[in-house]
Amino acid sequence: MSEPQHDVTDLERKSATAARLFDIRRIIGGLFVLYGIIVTIAGISPSDADLDKAEGIDINLWTGLAMLALGLFFLVWLKLRPAVPPAPEDVEQAQAPK
Repeated sequence: MSEPQHDVTDLERKSATAARLFDIRRIIGGLFVLYGIIVTIAGISPSDADLDKAEGIDINLWTGLAMLALGLFFLVWLKLRPAVPPAPEDVEQAQAPK
């Protein structure tokens, strides 16, 4: 009798791990941070031609900083409100034929 309870606990643990791992906020946040770093580095020392094209505004720097801010927002949101997998009872109810 204790064996099925162990399986449910193991299933719940794996489900919670999968929910955290594949949360879309982690992917979006990570990509925005990565690209934000790259664009910010490109904007630190712009050429005169780049500044002339953007009418004197260092667009790469500002876009990179905005991307970094957005990416960090997603990652903080993920940390403050982690994804909760559905309870096994809810999954069984949803799979039951109607």
